[in-house]
Amino acid sequence: MMVSFPDFAPADLTVVVPCYDEAPNVGPMVEALTRALAGWRWEVVFVDDNSPDGTAAVAREIARRDPRVRVIKRVGRRGLSSAVIEGAMSSSARVVAVMDGDLQHDESVLPEMARRILAGEADIVVASRHLAGGSAAGLNGKWRHALSRNGIRLAQAVLPSRLTDPMSGFFAVRRDVFEAAAPKLVGTGFKILLELVLSVPETVRVTEIPATFRPRLAGESKLSPVIMLQFAGMLAERLCGGWLPTRFVVFALVGLVGVVVNIVAMEIGRGMGLGFKNAQIFGTACAILANFQLNNRLTYHDRRLRGSRWLPGLAVFVTGCALGNIANIGVAQVIFAADGHHWTRSSAIGALIGVVWNYAIASTLVWR
Repeated sequence: MMVSFPDFAPADLTVVVPCYDEAPNVGPMVEALTRALAGWRWEVVFVDDNSPDGTAAVAREIARRDPRVRVIKRVGRRGLSSAVIEGAMSSSARVVAVMDGDLQHDESVLPEMARRILAGEADIVVASRHLAGGSAAGLNGKWRHALSRNGIRLAQAVLPSRLTDPMSGFFAVRRDVFEAAAPKLVGTGFKILLELVLSVPETVRVTEIPATFRPRLAGESKLSPVIMLQFAGMLAERLCGGWLPTRFVVFALVGLVGVVVNIVAMEIGRGMGLGFKNAQIFGTACAILANFQLNNRLTYHDRRLRGSRWLPGLAVFVTGCALGNIANIGVAQVIFAADGHHWTRSSAIGALIGVVWNYAIASTLVWR
């Protein structure tokens, strides 16, 4: 039996919306896109990281009535950048736009962004809060302004071409340009635009248009010091030519925090009357526990150990760190004997070996 299907014109524009706990915003976003993109062939792809508030279910219910709406629900994977990559790679449109699911991005500029790309005027168009005519009014509070401002300065320091808003989460790109860059994208953290611009050839044309960043209507902001730490790790990876993983950079920074915790805890132990050996044991235990918690929340946030998995993970981490300390001391002693009894160099090499060992244990055994 032959089944006939109605004629279907493919979309010229795919809007990818990575989301987590944005259920109240899904319906208003579809309505806003419908108004802004009247006369366009478009679709929206909500990429949801298994939100506990049922974001995917809300989007799926709308998709049952509107074929322009699609949903990708990810289970066991989290992160804005990787969500954008999956959403963009699911598209067949000539242009892919990326915007947040919190309604803070001004969808009315989407037609101009797509038009410039389809007209061959640009390959990537960034909606900038910091061009004349744009606004960052939606960044509430001095803390968020400071995080954004410092992030922009860091990003501009490594970009081959100047962007006024490299931290923007609102941009459009030719799909074939994104597809060519995709194998080079790490997909960790939240600032996919910067990673994309650093991954495309210099011949790719990047331009900006002014846009308003509106106040959030529902949900909570995802911008936090955690995000900025991951962002700094991604920049370090790029500065090192990609051979130093972002996760390792963050892991090493957490290790530095552990050193501070160790010293402070030792001093507390000494104040409690403990001898040097016992104070050192107390400080080391506090540092290991602090490192485990910070790595669980920051370095491996997308693989976070919860519930019944937390204690076994801690046990493996402690065992791995103990072996790492043995390796650290052993290597340092060997280098010390062979390097003319140079204390600083021997200790530094031993510490580096210990960090690499601990990272390997953490990535392969604890947060698999």
